Amino acid sequence: MDIFEKAMKTIVEGVMEGFNGTVFAYGQTSSGKTHTMTGIIDSAEQRGVIPRMVKFIFEKIGNSPSEIEFSVKVSMIEIYMEKIRDLLDPTKTNLKVHEDKAKGIYIGDVTETYVGEETEVYDIMKLGNDNRSIGYTDMNA
Repeated sequence: MDIFEKAMKTIVEGVMEGFNGTVFAYGQTSSGKTHTMTGIIDSAEQRGVIPRMVKFIFEKIGNSPSEIEFSVKVSMIEIYMEKIRDLLDPTKTNLKVHEDKAKGIYIGDVTETYVGEETEVYDIMKLGNDNRSIGYTDMNA
């Protein structure tokens, strides 16, 4: 069963209607979180959940009435050793989660980049992935 179709598509549809949505990967080292979330972006069959969401979002935008305007912002964080790091600006470490009545839940001082198409998101993902913390454990052996 395709994870995106079964579990994430309704979350993305809700986001496109103005609701907040979160998909969170949690698990043991080397359990496949990154592969499940990103997969192989250039492969339609092996693409992960995030590229499928991105494609779906831009298809929805492309099929929307022209009088509706969208803005898409991308940020990429990592929670590692109980600290939130900005993967688009690795000098920003130990970021804090905040809540605001107007803004909702957000991460203070996180880098947000506006994008206009799928490929821009993938370029940002590559930059963020290059800045991830990768530690060797016995689980990696």
